[in-house]
Amino acid sequence: MLIIVLNAAILGLETSGRAMAVAGPVLKMADHIILGIFVVELAVRIFVHRAQFWRDPWSLFDFSVVAIALIPATGNLSVLRALRIIRALRLISAIKSMRRVVGGLLHAIPGMGSIVALLGLVFYVFSVMATKLFGADFPQWFGTIGESAYSLFQIMTLESWSMGIVRPVMEVHSWAWAFFVPFILITSFTVLNLFIGIIVDAMQTQHEAELEADQESTRAEIDEILKEVRALRKEIKNQRATK
Repeated sequence: MLIIVLNAAILGLETSGRAMAVAGPVLKMADHIILGIFVVELAVRIFVHRAQFWRDPWSLFDFSVVAIALIPATGNLSVLRALRIIRALRLISAIKSMRRVVGGLLHAIPGMGSIVALLGLVFYVFSVMATKLFGADFPQWFGTIGESAYSLFQIMTLESWSMGIVRPVMEVHSWAWAFFVPFILITSFTVLNLFIGIIVDAMQTQHEAELEADQESTRAEIDEILKEVRALRKEIKNQRATK
């Protein structure tokens, strides 16, 4: 974890011209050394775990992150230099609580898909309505369905929605509030909160599953210890009976 954090700090310093002017070669050398440590670590894990390594999603994640750093970032691939900072994401696989959060997000994807579909349907309906109602007077915001969808997305995020869009529209169409207020209530305060509910539920479910797995493992260990104790008591009784 310390090496990952150090590597992230070094990659951040490489974006500073002052830092590179003072210690550029040292930073690059340290980056290469840390990358070598990561490669050796992965090689050892692959050697020890063999096929099990390739069945572990977090091991595959670590492998992919390090492999990206090994691709030559020259010519058309120079954009890959910016991807080196992805190595900092290895903290996720190193910290159990972060893994739990990511696992919860992944488990929430199926439920979130339904909400995304619902939100897309709502956006389409309101975009068509906004284009027909306000497109002629405000083509810069509602001239097409795409422009209407983008403007409605800005309104949904509540970013300058009132003074930037809605009030200018209301100067021409005084009743426009009856269109925008229900849209905000449906999207910002209802549908988006469903995302939070599904994510929290998925994380809680995964946490309970992990607790149950830990309890099952503890019970298995206790059963094994009890078996050994019973066997030991039986052996002691047999020795006493022999004497």
